Amino acid sequence: MTGTTYPELAAAQACLRLLHTARAALADPAPGAALLLAGPIAEADEALRKAGLAGNEAALLDRLYDLSPLPAPRAERLR
Repeated sequence: MTGTTYPELAAAQACLRLLHTARAALADPAPGAALLLAGPIAEADEALRKAGLAGNEAALLDRLYDLSPLPAPRAERLR
């Protein structure tokens, strides 16, 4: 991760936590599962604001891609 500041890193990590929580909440058919998103949404909003990334999706996605390893090529995943 070249050039990523700590606030940008924190914002990207908060957004990844939100993404994982959203996936889990939306996969759970139980009533109220989506209420689990309130905390992670607030955390991500605050982290984005602190990093100066609020409303700057392109810069945010660059930081997210810095954090996430690229998927393995299809041939390697089949082994």
